[in-house]
Amino acid sequence: MSGGGGQRGTRPVAALVPDLMDRSRIEATGRVAGVSVLFLHDTAELRALGADAAGLVIIDLDAPGALSALSELGAVRTLGFASHVERDLLAAASAAGCGEVVSRAVLFRRLPALLASAPIEP
Repeated sequence: MSGGGGQRGTRPVAALVPDLMDRSRIEATGRVAGVSVLFLHDTAELRALGADAAGLVIIDLDAPGALSALSELGAVRTLGFASHVERDLLAAASAAGCGEVVSRAVLFRRLPALLASAPIEP
């Protein structure tokens, strides 16, 4: 797992995002927002993520095994994304229990607000 520093008192945002350009955009937005983003390398790390380890988990639904891992995440706040043309994949993610499913364009448009709303530790 890799990530950067973040605002004290917040749980990091975890992200399973294999695409380097998408990772870079998420990391830069997190840095500006003062939110730590913990990048996961694969679904094994995603499955091992504890429910209290992150305030939000962002998942690229095109990542190998992402859909099957969703059902194992429990009460973690999840946001899955994929291309807007991948309607079946987006619907399957909702059916698999992903908390919110959006297109890639919507994710990056809303990312600053999403990161700002990552839950604070009790």
